[in-house]
Amino acid sequence: MKKSLKGNVFLLSMVSLFTDTSSHMIYPLLPDFLERIGANKTIIGIIEGIAETTASLLRSVFGALSDKLKMRKEFVFWGYALSAITKHFFSLQIHGL
Repeated sequence: MKKSLKGNVFLLSMVSLFTDTSSHMIYPLLPDFLERIGANKTIIGIIEGIAETTASLLRSVFGALSDKLKMRKEFVFWGYALSAITKHFFSLQIHGL
């Protein structure tokens, strides 16, 4: 394996580790957080359902698109960047739906 490839694999692994860790730290707190800002259990369930459905659909669509356009690095970069950026929006939420 080339030295630069080893470095890229290590870097991607570290980014994936920290992104997944931050997601797994936030995910269990979301229902309580949403309840504290006024969302009822039905709304929380709807939000969770929409989030999981959207993630599943977009994962397939953007995976196929990245293969077709041969732009995997760009898709991976923007996927991780959006994941990191959107986590900060939780702190801006002041009321439920």
